[in-house]
Amino acid sequence: MRRTFIVGCPRSGTTIVQAMLARHPEVATLPETAFFEHLYGELHWRWRDHGVPQRRRRAVEMGFARRHGRHVLQQLQGRLGGGDVLVPLRLAACTERFVGLLDDHAAAAGCSMWIEKTPNHLLYIPEIERHVPDARFVHVIRNGLDVVASIADANLQFDDNHGFGGGAKLWANRWNRATTLHRRYIGKPNHHFVFLDDFVGDASREWRRLCEALQLDPDTPLAEACAQPIADLADEPWKRQAVLGNLRQPRSKARTLFGPRLLDWLSQRLVPLEPLRQQCRAADSDDAPAEPGSFSPPRATASARPAPRTTGPA
Repeated sequence: MRRTFIVGCPRSGTTIVQAMLARHPEVATLPETAFFEHLYGELHWRWRDHGVPQRRRRAVEMGFARRHGRHVLQQLQGRLGGGDVLVPLRLAACTERFVGLLDDHAAAAGCSMWIEKTPNHLLYIPEIERHVPDARFVHVIRNGLDVVASIADANLQFDDNHGFGGGAKLWANRWNRATTLHRRYIGKPNHHFVFLDDFVGDASREWRRLCEALQLDPDTPLAEACAQPIADLADEPWKRQAVLGNLRQPRSKARTLFGPRLLDWLSQRLVPLEPLRQQCRAADSDDAPAEPGSFSPPRATASARPAPRTTGPA
């Protein structure tokens, strides 16, 4: 079983990449679990949010899982048919149970790979690699100005229970923090980088690069649309345009949302994207042009593959 995590700053395009991969017949996926985020905590400190100190969690240091993380695992166990088995107390055992649930979920669907997409898991890669040493990571990266604007737009449209609050300064700092974390993994095995604008601009090449990095056949016909449930649209309506996995040009919202003063501030504050892109390209030995016509989305089979079945309640 190939175990893959999609990570990145929120609103960077992680959902569309997940949904496109879920159209491949070898891939099983599911909605965001935020499992490691809740298992270890310290989300705001790991983002280096201003004024948030690190709290020593002695229980975690001793190898015990946080109660919230165990609760998330219990809910996932119920969704994926794990029954009423008691949730372990130890971090390592909880992670082993989590991986086993996703392995069984994918195997039941006849798939050789599962994908877990939680953007904030970017902050927990060391812990994931410690407990899932064969894990693969897909880093999805989008222009910082567009990320901040997309978050501001979502905050205007939806209530703040979804975590889009905090303002442009908070999210500019978080995007900068994300670029620092992405940079740590450039050139490391099992880490692949997807720049959203590259993906939109040259889908053929980027799809082939992504599939080859994940050891998927890039020429396999895809389902017409993602048929697997990857989001609860009643709770996450901002994902409506992405969940089918049909690639489209994202609309830049910065010029309509931000005035000249804020745009100038962001241009000075945000880390430039191009040096990161160039570092990734320099480290990528497979950056060769794709064969013409190798990918023409959507390439559909006779019917879309149904969502993976589970033995428990949805």
